[in-house]
Amino acid sequence: MTMTASARPVDGGLSHEIDVNGRHTIITDEPTRIGGTDLGPAPHELLPAMLAACASTMIATYAGPRDLDVSGLRVDVEYDTSVTPRLLQVVVHAPVDFPEEQLERLHRIVDTCPVKRAFEAGFTFEERIVVDAVTAG
Repeated sequence: MTMTASARPVDGGLSHEIDVNGRHTIITDEPTRIGGTDLGPAPHELLPAMLAACASTMIATYAGPRDLDVSGLRVDVEYDTSVTPRLLQVVVHAPVDFPEEQLERLHRIVDTCPVKRAFEAGFTFEERIVVDAVTAG
């Protein structure tokens, strides 16, 4: 399966509008201290957000059919860019009344996250520059 994200600058600044698969729009921006307007997360902040959302979604997908209450559960991802290779720490916070027998299962569920699996598999990159013809509109 191929997915596409397309970014374009907004008003010539550091804010960008990203179209995701023609269905959703995400706004990114940089902090004001480096010239942005801080109207959205910086692009590199989406990486830990993506992993946290994926892990949390996998837990919710598991919990739903089992009537397991995950309303007090939270997934944090800490992203350390100061080390090589980069370090992503996934921390699942379960409420005190979460069933003990389900705690170990959470590890296996988080391991099914497609984003985590993609990071573990590694990536290759290809880059191209394409000159598009401008059409009068």
